Amino acid sequence: MVNIYNFLKIALLKKIEFFNNQSIFIYLIATILIVIPLKTIVVSIAIITFVLIAIYHSKKTKIELNKILILPVLFYFLMFFSLFWTRNLSNTLSGLQKELPFLFIPLAFLIMPRLNKKEIYKTFRLFSFAMLFFGLYYLLNASYRYYNTHDASVFFYHELVTKDVNAIYVSVFASFAIFYFISLKEKTVLDKTALFFLSIVIFLLSSKSIITIDFILIICYYSFFAPIPTGVKSTTLITVIAFVVGSLFFVKEVKQRFLLEYETAFVDNTVNNKIGNENAKVYNVSLKQAWNNKKFENNNFFPGTALRVYQMRIFKEMLQEQNVFWTGFGLEASQDEIQKKSKQHQLYDGYGDFNFHNQYIQTFSELGVFGFLILIAMLYFNCKNGWKQKDFLHIVFAITMIILFLSESFFCRQRGIVFFVTIYCMFNFSVPNLHKDNPSKL
Repeated sequence: MVNIYNFLKIALLKKIEFFNNQSIFIYLIATILIVIPLKTIVVSIAIITFVLIAIYHSKKTKIELNKILILPVLFYFLMFFSLFWTRNLSNTLSGLQKELPFLFIPLAFLIMPRLNKKEIYKTFRLFSFAMLFFGLYYLLNASYRYYNTHDASVFFYHELVTKDVNAIYVSVFASFAIFYFISLKEKTVLDKTALFFLSIVIFLLSSKSIITIDFILIICYYSFFAPIPTGVKSTTLITVIAFVVGSLFFVKEVKQRFLLEYETAFVDNTVNNKIGNENAKVYNVSLKQAWNNKKFENNNFFPGTALRVYQMRIFKEMLQEQNVFWTGFGLEASQDEIQKKSKQHQLYDGYGDFNFHNQYIQTFSELGVFGFLILIAMLYFNCKNGWKQKDFLHIVFAITMIILFLSESFFCRQRGIVFFVTIYCMFNFSVPNLHKDNPSKL
C-alpha cells in the first residue's frame, strides 16, 4: 500500500508540474492547429482547454497589453455591436458563436507566458507533421474509393478531402507546413520526404490561388533568401519549375482548372463541354460579362474568377443602392442581399448561396468601413512585424493571407478563423528575439 501511495503521489506531482510548466502551451497550441480539419466540436474543446489553462497560469504571468492582439478582440466587439443594426438577427447570433476565437484566443495569449521563437517553431513542427499524416489519410481513403469506383476524380479537389473540410482550406494548411519544411536550414530525410509528399497533396487539391502563391514564394525564397550555394539554388529552382509546369501540362484535372480560367476570362460565351452537352449547352461567363450583363441565363456558368468579379460588382451595387457604408448589413447578414441580387440578375438559383469569396468585401459588407479598416490593420501589422523580424515563415503567412483574402471569404468558416487568429497571435506575441537556431531566420 505504501508503494502504491508513493507511486500515486509522484504521478500527481508530475502532473501538477506539467500543468505548471510553460511548455504545456506548445502542445496546447499545436493541438488547436492540428485538429482544425476535424469536426467543429473537437476544435472547440481544444480552444476551451487552452483558454482555461491560460487562465490558470495568468496569476503567475505579467499581463502585457499588445495593440496587435487587441485588434482581433476589437474586430469581435464590432461583430457583437452589429446586433443593433443587423438585417438578420438569427444569422448574426449564430455568427457570433462561430467567431468567438477572435475574442478568446487573443485574450488567452495576453494572459499566458510569452513563448520564444524556438518554442513557436516546435509547435509548427508538430503541426506540419500532422498535416503529413492527414495527407496520407486522404490519399489512402481516396485509393480505397478508387479501388471501388475506378473514378480518378476521387484524388482531386474537394473529392480528396470532402466539401465539408474543403480543398481550399486544406491547401492553406498544407502550404504552411510545406514552408515550414522549406525554411529548415538542415533537413533530415524525413523532412525532405514530408516536403515532397505535401507538395504532391497541394497539386492534387488543385487550388489555383494556393498553387500560384506557393510557386511565387518558393521562387522568391530560393532566389533571394535561401542560405545555400548558388549551384544548389539553381538546381532547386529548375526542379520546382519543372514540377509545376509538368503538373499543369500532364495532370488532367489540374490542367483543366487552370485552362478554364485562361480560356474563358476574356472571350464571351465559350462552351463548357464538361458540364453541358450537345442537347443542353452551357456557356461560360467572361469577366466582361460578369461585370456588365444586367441579366443572365440559367445555362450560364461562372468560372472562379468570373464569379468573383460578379460578386465585386454586386457589392458595388449594394453600396450605391443601400446605406451600408458605415455599418454594413450585420455579421452573417449579407447572404440575403446576395440572394436578392441573384434573383435580380436572373442567375441560376444555386449562385445565390455563394458568399462574396473575398474577405475584404465580406467584411465591408457585414461590418462596414470600420470592420474593413480593422481587418486591414491586422494584415498590415502582421506583415510589418514579419518583415521587421526577418522571419521567412511569418512573411509567408502574412503574404498568403493578404492574397488569399482576395479570392476567399476565409472567416466564413471556423477552420479559417482558428487558423488565422492562432498563427496571427503566435507570430505577433512571441518573444521578439531571433535565435541562431531559429529555422526561419532570413
